[in-house]
Amino acid sequence: MTTYTWQVLAIYMVLATNLSKQQVLKQACPSCDASQICNCSFMGLDFIPPGLMAEITVLNLAHNRIQCIQSQDLKQAVNLRALLLQSNKISSIEEDSFQSLAKLELLDLSNNSLVHLSPLWFGHLFSLQHLHLQGNSYRDLGQSSPFSGLRNLTSLRLGNPQFSVIRQGNFEGIELLHKLWIDASNLSQYEQGSLNSIKTVNHMILNITSINVFSEIVRDILHSVAWLEVRRIAFSTAAEMEVLRIMSSSFAKKITFRQALLTDATVPKIVSILEDMPKLVELELVDCRLLGTGQWKMQIQANQSQTLRVLTIENLSIEEFYLFTDLQSVEGLLSNFTRVTVQNTKVFLVPCRISQHLLSLEYLDLSANLLGDQSLEHSACQGAWPSLQILNLSQNSLSDLEMTSKSLSHLGNLIVLDISQNNFGEIPDGCEWPKALKYLNLSSTQIPKVTMCIPETLEVLDVSGNNLKEFGLELPMLKELYLSRNQLKTLPGAAPFPNLVALSVRRNKLNSFSKQEFESFKRMELLDASDNNFICSCEFLSFIHHEAGIARVLVGWPDKYVCDSPLAVRGAQVGAVHLSLMECHRSLVVSLICVLVFLVVLVLVAVGYKYHVVWYLRMTWAWLQAKRKPKRAPPKDVCYDAFVSYSENDSDWVENTMVQELEQACPPFRLCLHKRDFVPGKWIVDNIIDSIEKSHKTLFVLSEHFVQSEWCKYELDFSHFRLFDENNDAAILILLEPIQSKAIPKRFCKLRKIMNTKTYLEWPAGEEQQQVFWFNLKIALRS
Repeated sequence: MTTYTWQVLAIYMVLATNLSKQQVLKQACPSCDASQICNCSFMGLDFIPPGLMAEITVLNLAHNRIQCIQSQDLKQAVNLRALLLQSNKISSIEEDSFQSLAKLELLDLSNNSLVHLSPLWFGHLFSLQHLHLQGNSYRDLGQSSPFSGLRNLTSLRLGNPQFSVIRQGNFEGIELLHKLWIDASNLSQYEQGSLNSIKTVNHMILNITSINVFSEIVRDILHSVAWLEVRRIAFSTAAEMEVLRIMSSSFAKKITFRQALLTDATVPKIVSILEDMPKLVELELVDCRLLGTGQWKMQIQANQSQTLRVLTIENLSIEEFYLFTDLQSVEGLLSNFTRVTVQNTKVFLVPCRISQHLLSLEYLDLSANLLGDQSLEHSACQGAWPSLQILNLSQNSLSDLEMTSKSLSHLGNLIVLDISQNNFGEIPDGCEWPKALKYLNLSSTQIPKVTMCIPETLEVLDVSGNNLKEFGLELPMLKELYLSRNQLKTLPGAAPFPNLVALSVRRNKLNSFSKQEFESFKRMELLDASDNNFICSCEFLSFIHHEAGIARVLVGWPDKYVCDSPLAVRGAQVGAVHLSLMECHRSLVVSLICVLVFLVVLVLVAVGYKYHVVWYLRMTWAWLQAKRKPKRAPPKDVCYDAFVSYSENDSDWVENTMVQELEQACPPFRLCLHKRDFVPGKWIVDNIIDSIEKSHKTLFVLSEHFVQSEWCKYELDFSHFRLFDENNDAAILILLEPIQSKAIPKRFCKLRKIMNTKTYLEWPAGEEQQQVFWFNLKIALRS
C-alpha cells in the first residue's frame, strides 16, 4: 500500500473509534447528546461512560455505582467546569485521572468509599473553587496537605464519622476560604497549629462532640473565622466550659450553635464567654435543647457586650418550659439588642421587665409560639420595646383583635405588624392602633369582613385567606392591597385608594372587569388577578395598556382569562402580549368546536342506525358469552331430537312436509322450531343458543333463500362454531334445492368445508327417492 492509503486508513480508524464511543455515551447517558450539560445521575452506571466530548461543561454522575476512576475516563473533557460524583461507590482514583481538568471549578466526591486522599489527584486542578470530600472512609488527610496546589479554593467540605486525626500541614496552601466544613464528630486528635495556615474563613462549620478538641481548634482560628457554626456539641457541666475560656478572645462576628445541648449550669458560662468577645455581633441557636428552667445559679455580670446586637433562637426545646423563670438575671444584657428572633420555642409570656430593658430593640419576631391575648398585654406593657419598628406575632394564640391592637397601641415607632395565622374570628367596628403603623398583615385570621378597625394610616394591607365577600374601606394612604384567597366577586372600588400601585386578587371568584373599574386605577403598576374566571376581549386588553395605563397584569394558569396567555405571558408587559385566535375569540371557537362534535356524533348515530351497528355489537357480546359456555349441555337438559334452522321462505316445506313426516313417525321425533318453541319475550339470540344446546342434532335446511337470509346468517354465527368445533355429526345438512358452494358467505368457512368434504341429504323430486330420503334422515337423527 502507498503512504497515502495508510494515512486514509488511519484517519478512518480514528473517526470510527470516536463515533463508536459517542454511540456508547449516547446509550449510557442520552442527555449528553449535543449538550454542554450532561446529566447521568440515577442511571445505575458502573463506570464513567466513554466518548465524553470536549464541549461538556457540567457532568453529573451522582447516585450511580461507579467504583473506580481511571486516567483515560475524563481525558477528553478538557472544558469541564463541574464534575459531580457524589453518592457512588468510588474506592480508587488513578493519580492522573483529573490531569486534563485545568478548568474544573467544582468537584464533588462526597459520600463514596475513599479510604485515603492523594495530593496527586488535585495537582492540576488550578481553577478549582469548590471541593466536597465529606462522607467517605478516610481517617486522616495524610502526612502532608492534599490541597497545596489549590490556590483558588474557596469552599472545602471534608470529614466523616471515621475521621479522627488532623495533623500539622494538612491545610498548607490554603489561605482564604469562604466556607470550611469539617465533619469531626469522632475527631480525637488535633495537632496544634493545623489550621494556622488559613488566614481568613468567612464561615466555618464544625460538627464536633469533644469539648477539648473543640477548644484546641478554637485556639487556632481566633483571628481567622468571621462566622463560627458549631454543631452537635454538648455543654453539660460548668467544668467543661472553663476549657472554652479561650473563645472569649475570638474575633468572630457571628456564633451559631446548632443541635447543641445546654444546661442551667453551662448557660451562665457561655454568656460570660460570649459577652467578652470583642467583635461578636450576632448569636444564633437553632434546633438546640435546654435542660433546665432558667434557675441559673451564677449571676450573670451586667457588663454586657458592647457589640452584640442580634439574637436568634429557633426551635429551642425546653422540656419544662411551663416552669421557666422570669429571667431577671439577664436583664442587664438586653439593652443593646436591636434584633431578636425567638421562633417556635413555646414562648407564652415575655416578662414586662424583660420587655422594658429592650431599649434599642427595632425588630422582634415571636412567631410560632403560644402568646395569648392576656400574655401579650403583659408582655407589651407600658415602657416595653420603646424603639420597636417591626413586630411579628404570626402563628400564636391571639383571638381578640381589639385587645391585641390596644395592647400594642403605645408602641409609637411601630411601622410593621404581622399578626397573620391567628384565630381572631371576629373583627370589631373600631380599634386603637400605633399611630405610625403602615404595614398590617391580617392574612388567614378567619375574619369574615373588614371594618373601620383597619387603620387609615396603612400603606400596605394583607387580608388574604379570610373568605371576604366584599371590600369597601377607604384607605387614602394605601399603596399595596393583597386580597388573595377570598370570595370576592367584584373588584374593590378604586376611589377610596387614590395612591394604590399594586393589587392582588388571586384565587377569588371574579368573573368580569369593566372599563369604569380600571379607569379609576390610573397609578396602578401591578395587578395580579390569576386563578379567577375572567372573560373579556382582546380590545379590553388593549384598553388596559393604552388607556388605563396598567403596566403589568398577572393572569396566569389555571385562569380562564382570555386577555392573557396562560403559559407564556404571566407577568409580562401587557403591551408586549400577542394573542392567538383562541385567546381572542374563545367563546366563538368553543361554540364551533361544540357544533362540529355534535355533527360528528349525529353522523355516527345515523351510520350506526343504517348498518345496525348496535345490533351487531349485541351479537358480538352474545357470541363471546356463548363461547364461554360448555360445549355440551348436561344430558338431563336435552329435550329435542333436532333444532331446525331454515329460511322463512322455506317454511311451507319445513312445517307441512318435514315436520309432519318426522313428528308422526313411529317412534315420533321431537323437533324445535323457532315459531313454535322459542320462549316469548326472550332475546332471539339467547333462544337460538339455548335451543341448539338442548337438541341432539341441528338440521340446516339449505337453499338460496337460506344463504340470503340475514336471520339465517345470525343463526349460523352463533351455532356453527359449537357444532363444527366438536368434530362430530351433530349437524345434518339438507339441500332443499341445488346450491353452489360459492353462494355461501365466505365467513362461513366451516360450512363450505363440510359441504365439500362430507355428504349431505338432497331433497329429490320423485316420490320413490323421497321415501329413501326420509329413511336416511331418520337414521341420521337416531345416530
